[in-house]
Amino acid sequence: MIGTIINVIAILGGGVAGLKTAKNFTPARQIQIKRILGILTVWFGLSATYHGLGGGILPVIKQLTILVLSMMIGKALGRGMRLQEAHNRLGQFAKRVLTAAQPGAVPWGEGFITCTILFCAVPLAWLGAVQEGLFQNPRPLLVKSCMDGLSTLYFARVFGWSSLLAGLPVLAWQGTLTLGAIMLQPVLQQSVLLDSLNATSGMLIFSVSLVILELRKVELAEYLPSLAVAPLLTWIMR
Repeated sequence: MIGTIINVIAILGGGVAGLKTAKNFTPARQIQIKRILGILTVWFGLSATYHGLGGGILPVIKQLTILVLSMMIGKALGRGMRLQEAHNRLGQFAKRVLTAAQPGAVPWGEGFITCTILFCAVPLAWLGAVQEGLFQNPRPLLVKSCMDGLSTLYFARVFGWSSLLAGLPVLAWQGTLTLGAIMLQPVLQQSVLLDSLNATSGMLIFSVSLVILELRKVELAEYLPSLAVAPLLTWIMR
């Protein structure tokens, strides 16, 4: 759970810095940091996908087939479940609160809920926790930690101490996902289902980088069911 712990520390550190200093990152510096995080996410995502596709020609072709089918079926399921619509509604609520907020005048509970939504509802929270639990890979959560820490630098000035307390739901949510993945890991490994899951989660992490770098708008929430579809297809096709 090292990635989640660092994520919480980043939120606390960014919040304390936001409360204690009035200094802001310049727009140019924000763009530079965003680009660096986007490039790192590209590398982490493609690296996970590469390791998931490892093997001879025929195994790679099979894994690519599973990857493509998982993404297609997962998106269809996610659209049917209206995951992106639910995600968008949460984001719109947070945006409305931020837009109307006056520093020091936002109710404690409203600030806490807004930060919790922004830190826990993003797809990278799911993907990073799964990667760390199944593959001992905390790197996606390290990228999220940087993003959350920088965000809390601003949120703390608007919401006060309630933005720092949002680290507790992050610890509970991502920690639960990571522990659940750890418990599933022996079962998936024994059934030879981990490679397809690694490749699929890696591709979804890569998709996150497209959003960070503002290269393409990807409806990431719709693809989350792919994480369940990939091992299922592997089990069917083995």
